[in-house]
Amino acid sequence: MTHKQFNAFCSNLPHTTYVMQWGGSHVWKIGGKVFAIGFARKDRSPAFTFKASENNYYFLREKEGYQPAPYFASRGMKWIQQFDEVIADKEELEYYIMESYRMVAQGLTKKVRRELGLSME
Repeated sequence: MTHKQFNAFCSNLPHTTYVMQWGGSHVWKIGGKVFAIGFARKDRSPAFTFKASENNYYFLREKEGYQPAPYFASRGMKWIQQFDEVIADKEELEYYIMESYRMVAQGLTKKVRRELGLSME
């Protein structure tokens, strides 16, 4: 997945906002909370970070091309970084980004969810 594809995918999710921050990272949020980050590694290859469920976190941290996200995981958060574009399956990565979006949206306050018109389930 390229950064262009990543940004196009994230921009199509309802109620998302985009900001470039943290040294040029493509940061996607819902309700002001981060759900996905795209950035360039030192070798200029794309990498993507997203929140993962506990099961997905433990599965992906052992999968080739994925690792616990260095900054987030070191603080006990279940965030994964996909870093190998050769191995990456675009549809698989989109699935995990969508799951991150869903988890972050569900964690928003009722007030923010109501303001965004999100389901209160």
